[in-house]
Amino acid sequence: MTLMKCIRLAIADDHALLRESLSQVLASHPGIEIAAELASGAEAIKYVASNPIDCLVLDMDLADKTGIEVIKTIRRDNKKLPILVLSMHPENLYAIRALKAGASGYITKSSSTQELVTAIRQVASNAKYVSTNVAELLASQMYEKTFDGEPHESLSDREYQYLVMTASGLTLSQIAAQMNLSTKTISMFRSRALKKMGMKTNAELAHYAIKNNIVI
Repeated sequence: MTLMKCIRLAIADDHALLRESLSQVLASHPGIEIAAELASGAEAIKYVASNPIDCLVLDMDLADKTGIEVIKTIRRDNKKLPILVLSMHPENLYAIRALKAGASGYITKSSSTQELVTAIRQVASNAKYVSTNVAELLASQMYEKTFDGEPHESLSDREYQYLVMTASGLTLSQIAAQMNLSTKTISMFRSRALKKMGMKTNAELAHYAIKNNIVI
């Protein structure tokens, strides 16, 4: 009988209760060992730099950094570590950007435990985990690139995050608080997003986002 390779897993999520519950659930599955529970993006970056693990399960919305920022930072020095994004956001919002940043897979928190375990095992074996929805998004994006693509594709990750949040009805100060940045910085993201998309007001941004299903 072939023994199952033990997967050493680190979980990065800034919600302690969710992180601890997830650790308990995953540790109950054969062949999965929880090596670390990490409460911030900075902790995740520091931990993986000096501790060998088989997979990092990463939340998209950490208090100090976005998941995409964490992925990009880790990828500068570690090209091979499997990173599975576990997000509250539907695939159409961030999956493609996470994969482009270097994630090995993207799965939502509404998924079943069994699907999550399957995703972990798949990325830990150095394969990509792409759900049916994400596969359709990738195919659609490849088709659109045959033409000129969509205006929001030109936005940086932070500008895109601003677009999503403003379309969801958040004020500039609320966005600043959630992104842990100054209102001046958020205003800069707003100006850049408007310029790149050829728009003048937040109302235009919101209308575009709703029309293209880019809302939380």
